[in-house]
Amino acid sequence: MAEINRNELESLVRKILLEELLTKDSAKKVSKSGVTSIRLPKLDVRVEDRLDTGNPEHQVYTRDLLTLDESPRLGLGLMTMEKTTFPWHLEYDEVDYVIEGQLNIIVGDEVMSAGPGEVIFIPKGSDIQFSVPDKARFIYVTYPADWANQ
Repeated sequence: MAEINRNELESLVRKILLEELLTKDSAKKVSKSGVTSIRLPKLDVRVEDRLDTGNPEHQVYTRDLLTLDESPRLGLGLMTMEKTTFPWHLEYDEVDYVIEGQLNIIVGDEVMSAGPGEVIFIPKGSDIQFSVPDKARFIYVTYPADWANQ
């Protein structure tokens, strides 16, 4: 019997658990060819999706919707924020599609705002502040997919 190393096993377990969590309520369906459908109204962020901004009072959550195995080039996730502003440096390109609320991207003295159905593009190398005056829920798409390790 072939042996599997610890990293491969952990990756496999994570993938299975993520697939189980996402498909249990039929929120995510993946075809044999890899085409994926995600029902956003059925998905929300979880406690374990909390993003550490450096301020424990910030309510910022990010939930990856595709694994790196499913999409090694483009990242896709759901982000929610509530009454929060925090600085961020991007070493990747990002597109944010606002589902609910208002998302502000602050660059120096400029503010770019987007509401439901609107898109914001943030180029690689940007020093910004994510800011939400009330609550916001939005989809992020990143290139490359492994944005956290850039």
